[in-house]
Amino acid sequence: MAKVIPFKAIRPQTDKVHLVASRSVDGYNTSEIKDKLAANPYSFLHVINPDFEDGIKTKPGSKERLFKVKARFKQFVNEQIFLIEESPSYYLYRQIKNGDEFIGIIACTSIDDYMNGVIKIHEQTLTSREEKLKEYLDICGFNAEPVLFCYPNDITIDQISDNVAMQRPDYDFTTTDRVRHSVWVISSQENVNLIAERFSKIPNIYIADGHHRSASSTLLGKSRRDSVNTFTGDEAFNYYLGVFFSESQLKIYDYNRVVKDLNGLSVNELIDQLSSNFIISGINDLDFKPTEKHEFSMYVDGKWYSLKIKNAHFNSQDPIDSLDAAILTNYILSPIFDIHDLKTDKRIAFIPGIKGSKELKKQVDEGKALVAFGLYPVTMEHLKWIADTNNIMPPKSTWVEPKMRSGLIVYSLED
Repeated sequence: MAKVIPFKAIRPQTDKVHLVASRSVDGYNTSEIKDKLAANPYSFLHVINPDFEDGIKTKPGSKERLFKVKARFKQFVNEQIFLIEESPSYYLYRQIKNGDEFIGIIACTSIDDYMNGVIKIHEQTLTSREEKLKEYLDICGFNAEPVLFCYPNDITIDQISDNVAMQRPDYDFTTTDRVRHSVWVISSQENVNLIAERFSKIPNIYIADGHHRSASSTLLGKSRRDSVNTFTGDEAFNYYLGVFFSESQLKIYDYNRVVKDLNGLSVNELIDQLSSNFIISGINDLDFKPTEKHEFSMYVDGKWYSLKIKNAHFNSQDPIDSLDAAILTNYILSPIFDIHDLKTDKRIAFIPGIKGSKELKKQVDEGKALVAFGLYPVTMEHLKWIADTNNIMPPKSTWVEPKMRSGLIVYSLED
């Protein structure tokens, strides 16, 4: 059963939260980061990019840089940019984006649940990245970006969330990307106990986004356990930060592909090769997205096509073979385009579905690619089917919303 616990968050002062919370550092280009660092002294980007303050450059990922990150974070706490929660609490988080509302609970989860399979995974992690993130956590001493989890809908948790959301939020702000963020501190002992009890009845929770963060947190916990004579299980390193959404609260988008060339084929030759495995229809619309599972959109030479896989060409009873991302690779990318390793091949790029099919058209029309393929979004049921059968999705199969801001709620790994 899942162990999802309250904790004493380190979080921004109310009057500064809109200034502190930032997108993940990967969401900015270099010039954007410089502009934000220069304009906003409270941005969490100052913690992640500590060289800006003293002008002394350090190598990204180096121990020297990581110790500076830790020092900068402590400076934010000492200057009371951050406050420390007085009692262990849960945190209700709401995001409103493009008309969609997402409500979840920020809490900590156990590394033991990750190791014993209570936490289900669907993505393979890279050992080198796990080790880098482990060292980051070990030296810096905090989690600032929660792992995104989902769990089966629970009426009691929903009722508590609804009741809490009727009260005035502790945080309520809108960012420049027109996304509204609200947070309520759940500190009443009755609600804290009830939420913990309800999660303890849930047999499994699923990672929706954050497999490497989960793996690295577990590595760190195991390492610290090995370095001490005894441990109680209550130490901070036994847990890591997550935001937990019920299955109905998450939105899974497609993750699409663009290819830089046609592997020496003409458009007519490409269509001819596709026809052996797909039913192909030309689409006259300016924009087109797949309308059902096992249908793909293709944009090439200024025109959209619908590609529907012929049923005999995949195993519908196999969770991976029947996944659209795998079908695209097995019947198009590998045999026709000679693309076999999606992680390393430079001829392919990935476009999250949140950008819409117009982005696929734009990539081709601007000459950044010669052909684009759109996929139908993976369902929650299929994601769970893969995780429950201990299978692994191909790279870039899902884009899950919502994405939380970094530095909004921080978990300290230091007892």
